[in-house]
Amino acid sequence: MNKMKIRNYQAFLPLLVLAILILINLLKGADYFSISIINGALYGNIPNILFGASELVILAIGMTLVTSSSGGQDISVGVAATITSSVFVRVVLNAHEVTLMTVLGAFLVSCLVGIAIGAFNGTLVAIFNVQPMVATLILFTAGRSIAFLIDGRLSPILANRITNQIGSVIPGVPVQTPILLTVVFILLFSILLKITNLKLYAQCVGINQKAARLNGINPVSVKLLTYIILGVCSAVAGFIAVTKAGRHDSVNLLRFIEMDAILAVAIGGNALSGGKFSITGSVIGAYTIEVLNRTLLRLEVGTETIKAFKAVFIIILMIFASPVARGTAAKAAQWIRARFTGIVRLPASKKAEASEGSKADVSVEKEV
Repeated sequence: MNKMKIRNYQAFLPLLVLAILILINLLKGADYFSISIINGALYGNIPNILFGASELVILAIGMTLVTSSSGGQDISVGVAATITSSVFVRVVLNAHEVTLMTVLGAFLVSCLVGIAIGAFNGTLVAIFNVQPMVATLILFTAGRSIAFLIDGRLSPILANRITNQIGSVIPGVPVQTPILLTVVFILLFSILLKITNLKLYAQCVGINQKAARLNGINPVSVKLLTYIILGVCSAVAGFIAVTKAGRHDSVNLLRFIEMDAILAVAIGGNALSGGKFSITGSVIGAYTIEVLNRTLLRLEVGTETIKAFKAVFIIILMIFASPVARGTAAKAAQWIRARFTGIVRLPASKKAEASEGSKADVSVEKEV
């Protein structure tokens, strides 16, 4: 029962924040949910949120898995996505003719680079026992310079029909392509967790490595695998981001998105110290962050000021998500329930004493 309450609270918190943000937007303008069709595609606040959060959702999913198994966070996911996308652009531009197979082949090459990056970070964490944040700080520091060199010290442009459609809309399909790719990725990841023991193994390693090892689970392999999966997530996010932009900017592409990915995991009710996790919560957390960003822009908050407002919001949210706040909320709910129902719940020992006392009172009355 307690576990059920905790899960409900974890799901309730990000949904409550989403509801509050949507209410603020409705007060700003009643047309918040209005959707229009422009050039055969759906546009409006909701489609724009789904479109804008595509990369963050994918990175948040991978970050959740890494956090669960290693008890730490990868702060290089945005940089890794920049490197993989630079490789993708380089392969496409070096091709004689850009076809669908060319784009698909370039994407697979970028995924291989993402796997290599994930294996590098995972090796430092799993084999050499380096703290995840410290291990990924190496790539975070040097990664964008690597991407800049791959770009040939330029900002190459993707000027072809196929990548433009992947980053925007395919003719005849009303939903923007990045939204569809995100949905497909979520479905594939859900199937992966359903047909394999990856979720169980990651949680076991995150909770207690020694116990996991005694039960035949290799913590090194599990951690390494989760980092490799995160590397693939980075490649997918970079692929979507660069096709959206139509050009590769190694300096600004997905800059600071790793912080939002970590925050999405936390908003989703997942412990940043590892252990049990909820992919659904992280996805909701990612969309919540996108709604927050767009709400602040809609309220005409300055670009630089947004960071301050966002920091205050994060502090408040983390306080409400803390175990102390959860315990206080549970006690308050119990007190209110007792006030309105007139029933005070007693511990088992107290209940036994009360029942024995009532039996003694009955026996005394009978003797009188």
